[in-house]
Amino acid sequence: MALSILSNTAATKAAFAMNSNNVQLNKSLNRLSSGKQIVTPADDAGGLAVSMKLGSSIARNKSIVANIQNAMSFGEVQDGALSSAAKIVDRMAELTALSLDVMKSTTDVANYSTEFKALQNQLFDLTTEKFNGVSLFNSTSGKTFGTDVDNVEVITSDQGGAGAKVSMSKGLLLGAMTFSSFTATSAGAVGAAGVKSLANASGSEISIASSSANNAFTLSFFAKATENIATLRATSAAGLARLQLAEDHVRLTVANLEAANSRIMDVDVAAESTRFAKYNILSQVSAAMLVQANQTPATALMLL
Repeated sequence: MALSILSNTAATKAAFAMNSNNVQLNKSLNRLSSGKQIVTPADDAGGLAVSMKLGSSIARNKSIVANIQNAMSFGEVQDGALSSAAKIVDRMAELTALSLDVMKSTTDVANYSTEFKALQNQLFDLTTEKFNGVSLFNSTSGKTFGTDVDNVEVITSDQGGAGAKVSMSKGLLLGAMTFSSFTATSAGAVGAAGVKSLANASGSEISIASSSANNAFTLSFFAKATENIATLRATSAAGLARLQLAEDHVRLTVANLEAANSRIMDVDVAAESTRFAKYNILSQVSAAMLVQANQTPATALMLL
């Protein structure tokens, strides 16, 4: 190759090699410092697009988990209220049985009746309880126990309303304690004529006082009410069980999506450290060779 002063091809090539090595070295530095395989869109445009969609899906599914947990809290509060209702009905049955004792005086029965009325009030209060503004039990008048009532629809898919749902029954607690006859053979519509309910705001719809016109009923009334409450608890528990399975499924989905996104975005530290060491050495070597190449034209001075 001819010795030239105006052109230094060796230096030009050495500079190009040094720049290329520095570009790769900077990429490795950025990847290792950020922990990401894709630092700029130019690194992998297609992979970045897939990662964005996966990230969005992960965020949606995490929100779904939060919604499911809120629904489970709703169901747990509902079950607690039903458990309390069952205890109240059991106590009312005890008071009724005690009042039937012929050895009890009118005063004794009146004392039992006072507690009985208070329990009716408390039972009615339970039917109106809410969770964050959502009624635990649909107490709409005109409905009987066993009929369809408003449900709480819980979305369990990141597809929204078009995806999977779990229906949490709000249960008709007031209807479970309302009957068309004192023999408790059939349920009556809430608020209808000729029906009585254990749950009453005034505590006067049913009485165990012998002097009251509303005391003509049997203990089977309470047995049926307890059976109805047990049915409501079973329905609530079934919804909770399904929600738990739905939560487990969504959590597993989130874990799998995060793993998929990690394969695209996360840098392999071991491999990238090797690349960094490689280009770090090449960058230093190419810089040294550029210095040598720049000194080559000076040889021409020896010929002058």
